[in-house]
Amino acid sequence: MTLVFVHGAGFTGRCFAAQIQDFPDAHSPDLPGRDGHAVSASIEDFATWLEAYVRKHGLEDVTLCGHSMGGAVALAVALRHNVPVRSLVLLGSGARLRVAPVVLHGLENSFDHQVRTLAGLFFAQPRADRVEWAVASMLAVGREQTLNDFLACDAFDALERLSGVTVPLLAITGEHDNMTPPKYAATFAD
Repeated sequence: MTLVFVHGAGFTGRCFAAQIQDFPDAHSPDLPGRDGHAVSASIEDFATWLEAYVRKHGLEDVTLCGHSMGGAVALAVALRHNVPVRSLVLLGSGARLRVAPVVLHGLENSFDHQVRTLAGLFFAQPRADRVEWAVASMLAVGREQTLNDFLACDAFDALERLSGVTVPLLAITGEHDNMTPPKYAATFAD
């Protein structure tokens, strides 16, 4: 089994550094737009890119572990059946990831402030070091790409296609998750 970790909106594969230490054969690529050249991409576009990554690296028996937006990308890949996905682990994710208009407006018009607000919501117990790490990550990815990521989340809706998931799926959520509440994970069980 090969683990492939897929990061969330406004982040890079470095958010899975601890997991890569524990699973040295795992992969944690940066989705497009993290290299200073923002791309306008949908969840399906990111899924196409991830499928190409899996093929390029000759990965077989893949478990996709996606966080938030990365979970949507992983789900899209599994629904398309184009690469050998063994299972899915979706961390704080959902089959539909609507984003509040005020968040999108804030990312577009007052990026630094909105990033700080979001980072505080990412954690049930927002310690200063964790919040600052999240802020630094989103600032490094930049306004244009982070906004695109959240727009891609907002447009994503796979609710009507969930019956097409043919592999085991583990949905992990936190009872105090502000961004993707437990009802999102419950949808997968239903």
